[in-house]
Amino acid sequence: MKQYDERILNEKRRSKDVSFDLQPVHSATLDDLDLELFRRIYLPSAVSFDTLEENDRPLEHQLASLRLITSSVAQIPTIVGVLAIGKNPRDYVYGAYVQFLRMNGTELTDPIIDQKEIDGPLPDILRLLDDLLEINIATRSTFAGSSVEAKRPDYPIEALRQLIRNAILHRTYEATNSPARITWFADRIEIFSPGGLYGQVNESNLRQGATDYRNPHIAEVLKNLGYVQRFGFGIRIAEKALADNGNPPLEFRIESNTVLAIVRR
Repeated sequence: MKQYDERILNEKRRSKDVSFDLQPVHSATLDDLDLELFRRIYLPSAVSFDTLEENDRPLEHQLASLRLITSSVAQIPTIVGVLAIGKNPRDYVYGAYVQFLRMNGTELTDPIIDQKEIDGPLPDILRLLDDLLEINIATRSTFAGSSVEAKRPDYPIEALRQLIRNAILHRTYEATNSPARITWFADRIEIFSPGGLYGQVNESNLRQGATDYRNPHIAEVLKNLGYVQRFGFGIRIAEKALADNGNPPLEFRIESNTVLAIVRR
């Protein structure tokens, strides 16, 4: 508890500071940003077409207005800029990836079926994770008491999407090289997020829609890209999807510096 209390105090002391995801990456330049990705994917998702047509602003002004660089004058990429549209985000934020392990059994000592490190800018990571879930989820058919075939996945994809996006959004990227992790066992999936609960959120209100943002500008990126629609409802959506699919209730194991979500088959 002492370590947890110290972390909360430190966060309160820094409450008036710029959030970590908005801090400048002084060793990066505009050349480290994928400006084609920005123009093609991020800018149209973040700014309406009418606004883009009306405001034909220079590129550096567009980047600065979306907080991806510090200003149109200094043009230093921010942490969120590197994560959202960086060519190689891990060059600057070492833990900015998701580790995926598929185990042939129920223990980490069992043989590994598949392993991947999913990295790149956030739009690529989120797209690749959606593809990975589609590949790994198994669907079975049943005819229980009916001639009509019913198909049910071993895990509802919407629950996994919500929990994985939560892990990416709410994790700490500061002072750690640890990735978010998805470990897919034969009987469960464990989704690990570096960094404990933040701010107003605690074990008592976690499932009630309580929200606080360690990374408010990463949250804005995920919302702009359409991966988050209703802040604070991700866990509720996941729990409903699990219940509707017949899975056991969602479990959490929370420590001062980690959050582990467990989804059982």
